[in-house]
Order: sequence, then structure tokens, then C-alpha cells
Amino acid sequence: MVSVSITVNGKVHRAEIEDRTLLVYFLRDTLRLTGTHIGCDTSQCGACVVLLNGRAVKSCTMFAAQADGAEIVTIEGLGKADALHPVQEAFREHHGLQCGFCTPGMIMTAVDMIRRKPQLDRTTIREELEGNLCRCTGYQNIVSAIEAAAKQMAEPGA
Repeated sequence: MVSVSITVNGKVHRAEIEDRTLLVYFLRDTLRLTGTHIGCDTSQCGACVVLLNGRAVKSCTMFAAQADGAEIVTIEGLGKADALHPVQEAFREHHGLQCGFCTPGMIMTAVDMIRRKPQLDRTTIREELEGNLCRCTGYQNIVSAIEAAAKQMAEPGA
């Protein structure tokens, strides 16, 4: 067993966990934050993406103990029901989801992408989404949503 202290969505969580506990299972099973999905168990799909100290990471590829002392943001901590994050709003507005399974990981990837590369074009968005799989949408609306969110977030006062 190992002790961890991880700030998740602004709240510090301390827990005793098995050394081998993956971050995705810590979030889902220990903290009951089930918006972070487990899609493939091989780190191929990106459904488990969260922000670790502001950077997008696949939470199925790291142990929770590696996140000790870190700040994590999950989809639950990104926006509120009455005030969605601009990327969440853009996904809603541009129909960037169908079944919704990949959506949390796509959104978290997009937030990091926009932070790193605020002047995005469609080609760059597609390249940046390479580690996220969607089996429903064909990506067209996802790309449009990210493009719109990047433009909105680049506006003064956004």
C-alpha cells in the first residue's frame, strides 16, 4: 500500500491505495468520478484523458502513485451545468458527440491542445487528436467544435 495526496478538481484527496492502482481506477473507483472512461485498456482510445498539472494524459497509462502531489482536472471539474467550459459548449453546439463515450477524453485533449496551440487549423486539430478514437462521428463535428472553441477562447475577455 502507498499513501497518496492528489488534488482532483480543486479538492485534495488523501488515500491509501495499492501500488499498482492505475490513475483511471483511482478516479473512477476511489473517488467515484466516472466521467473519465475506460475504453480499451491498452492506451489506444483516449477515453481516459484527464489534465495532470495542466497537460493531457491518458490516465490508464500511469499509476495513481505517480500523481501524488499533482493537480488533476477531470471532465467533472471542467465546467458546470449552468456554465459549461467553452470546449464543452462548442461540442454541444457543433454536435461533436453522438454516443458520448469518447467525449470526455476528446474534450480534455482539446483543452490542452488549445492551451498549447491557440491558433489551430483543422489539419493540426486532426493531428493532435490522433490518440483519441471515436467510432461514431467521423470526427468532422469534433474538429469543428474544437476549431470554434479555440476561436472563442482566443477572443479578448474569454
